[in-house]
Amino acid sequence: MTAGPARPAARGTALVLLAGTTMAVMALAAAAWAQVPGGQAGQPRPLPGVQAPKGVEMLRDLEYARVGEKRLLLDLYLPEQAQAPVPLIIWVHGGAWQSGDKAGHIPALALLTTRAYAVASINYRLSQEVTFPAQIHDCKAAVRWLRANARDYNLDPERFGAWGSSAGGHLVALLGTSAGVKELEGDLGNLEQSSRVQAVCDWFGPTDFLKMGAFPSRIDRTKPDCPEALLVGGLLEERKELCQQANPITYVTAKSPPFLIMHGDQDDIVPFNQSELLHDALKQAGAEVTFHPVKGAGHGFARPELDEMVVSFFDKHLKGDKP
Repeated sequence: MTAGPARPAARGTALVLLAGTTMAVMALAAAAWAQVPGGQAGQPRPLPGVQAPKGVEMLRDLEYARVGEKRLLLDLYLPEQAQAPVPLIIWVHGGAWQSGDKAGHIPALALLTTRAYAVASINYRLSQEVTFPAQIHDCKAAVRWLRANARDYNLDPERFGAWGSSAGGHLVALLGTSAGVKELEGDLGNLEQSSRVQAVCDWFGPTDFLKMGAFPSRIDRTKPDCPEALLVGGLLEERKELCQQANPITYVTAKSPPFLIMHGDQDDIVPFNQSELLHDALKQAGAEVTFHPVKGAGHGFARPELDEMVVSFFDKHLKGDKP
């Protein structure tokens, strides 16, 4: 088992509060799908003006796995006053699998750390570094590490949720549907632990790559430089088997965890049909799923009532609260 570092007694590390985050997350996601930002991908970006939430401890740059000389890192946010082990939400950032960072905007942070949840924000290898399935191998390794070290951080290993947007939505959906699928587990440590999550919130993630091109989008999925082609390492039509492996829909069963899916019905980057397809597959399989189309929204949305829906969803499935 990969051991976690000792939890520091002092709390001098800065804490981060995300206020009004949703729009910022979506703006970053849309920009990333349109083009890869300049500079070195995967580098932390400064967060000017953010405030520290009271009562939340932040542990930065915890190593959950290592690939050669590359350290795979996560940040962990912990409610300080919790008496019993708390449920954990794992946030997976978007960015077309080409950009983004765990230190970016995290909707789960402001919404959930003040409500007796822990939040982990993870980095994963990007598509210009290595193609699929490395990204899901990393996400699953992070889940296993967090479960292996749950006691050290006062986490309840039976109450893990995952939430992500855009490319992060794809990865959390895949986390949810592919539990126990050997070829997607990888070998990055703590293999005695389960990578299963108990609830998934998917915000407008791709779910069936080969069906994206038939619906309106400003991205041409026949091109070799579209985000999905870069993820699988070639034209989608020439990588059908790998696309199938990358599709969350491939692994849907009645045992898939509860899903909350949200998607703007005017999204011109990740077609709206991607969430429709996943919803229909989960429903047909007999899994629990709630699909909330966001009327008039594009590739992102900023509506407080949607945030409250997410909180209620995780409360129901990770805390047992009745709606």
